[in-house]
Amino acid sequence: MSEPPALTAPLTDGQVPSDVRLGWSESPPPKVSGLQQWWALTARILAVMVKTELPVAIITPLIFTLGFYLPLRYVMKFQGIDYAQFVMPIIVLNTMSFTMNSVALRSAYEAASGLSDRMRTMPISALAPFGARIVSGVIRSIISLIAALLYGYAIGFRFVAGFGQAVLFCAFSLAVGTMLSIGADGLGSYTKSPEALSQALTLPVIIFGMLSTGFVPETGFPHWIRPFVRNQPISQFSVSMRDMAEHGVSFHVLWPSLIWLGLGFLVFTPFAVWVNGRRG
Repeated sequence: MSEPPALTAPLTDGQVPSDVRLGWSESPPPKVSGLQQWWALTARILAVMVKTELPVAIITPLIFTLGFYLPLRYVMKFQGIDYAQFVMPIIVLNTMSFTMNSVALRSAYEAASGLSDRMRTMPISALAPFGARIVSGVIRSIISLIAALLYGYAIGFRFVAGFGQAVLFCAFSLAVGTMLSIGADGLGSYTKSPEALSQALTLPVIIFGMLSTGFVPETGFPHWIRPFVRNQPISQFSVSMRDMAEHGVSFHVLWPSLIWLGLGFLVFTPFAVWVNGRRG
């Protein structure tokens, strides 16, 4: 007959069971997915944006609307142009460019302050901060787009081509804003200089904006520069968006804009992913 198992000696004060000392009863630390990390970082940016950037996102389209529409409305009226319909695309595109600047400055500041380097040493997905900045930028773009359309309606802009074309107008605007934000984020993370980056982004916006058909028709430019004015991306975007609002855009008009948009994503996305995915 087998002997009964020996009883374990009672624990005295201060003693810890051996299984606990060896870690057998300890549960592994919970794993946080990349999606959860992305959402936490996005919520952090949105909390800051509500306090500081939200008023700017709403007021900026108003400044563009008044600054672009009022000076030229009577001149264009004499030429038979409904300037509220004509200028609305460039108002929206400039609004998207301000979102681009905001995303770029945030990425440059995080890189310059060392925050990006600190996050790279943590068990955080390399692209979670990048995704958080882009999504917060899209949310800001949506807010600014709504504000710009409301101001546009106040000056007489209307979606004449129907609901479907209006949705296409908004989706295309946000796509352009996202493409610009991706490129600007990569540039900001690469340069790590908010001051230099602000100047570098402002100059192309001014040049391409002024030398485009967003403000005046192509006939308002000298003959020698019209090919550039007609074919550069801001002009193509403006023409397509104008047709979306007025009588519906055809593929013949839209495809150059889609090519410019696709090229932007094709160039900017790999660059931004490479810059933000670097370790060490």
